Amino acid sequence: MTNVLADATSPYLRQHAGNPVHWRQWGDAPFAEARERDVPVLLSIGYSSCHWCHVMAHESFEDPAVAQVMNDNFVCIKVDREERPDLDAVYMNATVALTGQGGWPMTCFLTPDDAAPFYAGTYYPPAPRGGMPGFVQLLTAISDTWATRRDDVRTAAASVVEHLQAAAQVLPDGTRPVGAALLDDAVGAILEDEDTVHGGFGGAPKFPPSALLEGLLRHHERTGSVPALQAVRRTADVMACGGIHDQLAGGFARYSVDPGWVVPHFEKMLYDNALLLRVYAHLARRTGSAVAGRVAGDCAEFLLRDLRTPEGGFASALDADTNGVEGATYVWTPDELAAAVGDDDGAWAAKLLGVTESGTFEAGASVLQLRDEPDDPARWAGVRARLLRARDGRPQPGRDDKVVTAWNGMAILALVEAWSWRASARDSAGAGDDEGPGIGAGDGTRPSEESDAAADVWLTAAEECARLLLGTHKVDGRLRRSSLGGRVGAADAVLEDYAYLASGLLALHCATGAQEWLTEAQDLIDTAVDLFADPDSPGSWFDTAADAETLVHRPRDPVDGATPSGASAITDALLTASALADAGSAAGYRTAAEASLTRAGVLLERAPRSAGNWLAVAEAAEHGPVQVAIAHAPGDSGLVALARRLAPGGAVVVGGPRDSTPLLADRPLLRDQATAYVCRHFVCDRPSTSEAELRGLLEASLRGPAGDRGAAHRADSAADRLLFPPPGTEPGQTFI
Repeated sequence: MTNVLADATSPYLRQHAGNPVHWRQWGDAPFAEARERDVPVLLSIGYSSCHWCHVMAHESFEDPAVAQVMNDNFVCIKVDREERPDLDAVYMNATVALTGQGGWPMTCFLTPDDAAPFYAGTYYPPAPRGGMPGFVQLLTAISDTWATRRDDVRTAAASVVEHLQAAAQVLPDGTRPVGAALLDDAVGAILEDEDTVHGGFGGAPKFPPSALLEGLLRHHERTGSVPALQAVRRTADVMACGGIHDQLAGGFARYSVDPGWVVPHFEKMLYDNALLLRVYAHLARRTGSAVAGRVAGDCAEFLLRDLRTPEGGFASALDADTNGVEGATYVWTPDELAAAVGDDDGAWAAKLLGVTESGTFEAGASVLQLRDEPDDPARWAGVRARLLRARDGRPQPGRDDKVVTAWNGMAILALVEAWSWRASARDSAGAGDDEGPGIGAGDGTRPSEESDAAADVWLTAAEECARLLLGTHKVDGRLRRSSLGGRVGAADAVLEDYAYLASGLLALHCATGAQEWLTEAQDLIDTAVDLFADPDSPGSWFDTAADAETLVHRPRDPVDGATPSGASAITDALLTASALADAGSAAGYRTAAEASLTRAGVLLERAPRSAGNWLAVAEAAEHGPVQVAIAHAPGDSGLVALARRLAPGGAVVVGGPRDSTPLLADRPLLRDQATAYVCRHFVCDRPSTSEAELRGLLEASLRGPAGDRGAAHRADSAADRLLFPPPGTEPGQTFI
């Protein structure tokens, strides 16, 4: 027996290739070996940027004596949770069921015949400590129990499997329709849980509530709710100036260990930064917030500078540790600041960034914060650049170069929306009302030519990433979960992979007008419906494909967590596709999206904080979603820029020549002028050829429900509606 991880497509598994433990990858072979040897399987699940995973590896897996006990008594399997989220979901649920809590590293003991878990935990020290058993002590006890109490083990395993299968049932029916009243109440419940002092929701540890913020922002756009917008701004502003936000290089750490967002757990995840980029760009577009605009720009640049791979994708994460020390790359003392930028600038920077002699972290070091805007922005720009150069000279955290389909789809979507915000502001005359629908450039001024060029780079990067995923991750019409160095892994994609890549491609279609992105997106959505929809429960979704490997149960989890659930993400893609596709497909997509929202209504009703992305999707559906199709001649895109600047989140905006996309089918230029067609809920306004008319239509849509919109811009007669029908309706079909 030997360790076989050296050729894995997961950097996390490769990190363990030198262990004396005879690690196997998940598959049939290690279970066959365990049956032949009559020993249990030891399953260890973690990920590359996990601090405690590294600690347990160093303490136990690198120790020859511990490894000997593992090798003699178990067949040992190592799994990257990011590469196999299906396995992670199944065995994390088992761990929580057995212990009442979960986390990583996850340590499970399985029967060799059916992979059923009978004992589980997380981190174990090498020797007993703090009430925890030592790892060798645990291994010995498990091995002895397997040898002497086999029937008890099998009974325990069967009980766990029965619990997992029962917990994986479909959501119960809600008692209320998913409409304006339920959404109002859901938002009210969410706001009751807001930490109005420090921002965010609940106590420490605090994770960035990206999906909740997007949902609240869309609620504000639809209803005009000031409390919803205030909650978004409070949380966004406090996170932006706290230690969770990298004040030098941009980007966010995974979570804060304290309520004030001061000290982070330092790993930087692609999914967090993609989701947060989307929120900050949306907030900048909606309010003209200087802070949101700056953070969005820095976050986009962080993705391109620090996470982009040579193949054009985006790496999964940066580690929390540097040479085994958490946060070592990121923290500073006053003396280190002075050494980097000189005594005067160092003292100024220490005051600005909250760096003190006592420190906010360990050993007198401080995490950088930016609680107040610099009194000298030019000085800050120079100091910041010099500090970043000095930091770049330090040892750096490791990077997990694994390209995950779903998270790259999130990055595509976020970069396109950030580009749309920045590009649409090029033609802006200035910032709008801070609390209203007018939009500035993100910093209250028109973007510079340099920032214009940067935004174009974001769009190009999104397109290149999409081509990588479609060219490498799509194999025989099906998606794979991840790749490394351009070599695709064997693990099949899960629901979120199809959903987020489709959403990213739909965003590219809106941005470029290219039909190829819409075609590919619809292909992914159609495949997802075939593979993941529950045929027995309309609106319910499994997270693994119908023909995927059989596990102890087929996982499904509609609850939004650190990332949106696969179910809410595919519903988002379906809703967007229903607004962009031709009539033959649009109705089916809309029906599927509405069934999913109906199924998820119970989450919005009973646990809205765990339904942030469902809230965002439901708000878009309640708002229409808004469709804006602008027929224009080449180069005449002023109305497109205005629509992108003013349209609410979840809206679709497409511009181009007549008949160039389904949304522009039979939509001509009027009087040879660029013409905008604005629709909601299968009701279209009179076509607009002036910026003033289009602005009126879109700003009206931001002030409240459809019934409150001004009648001045509505179509005057049924003839107007029949002449300019919305997509998804057949010629001659009656609609109101």
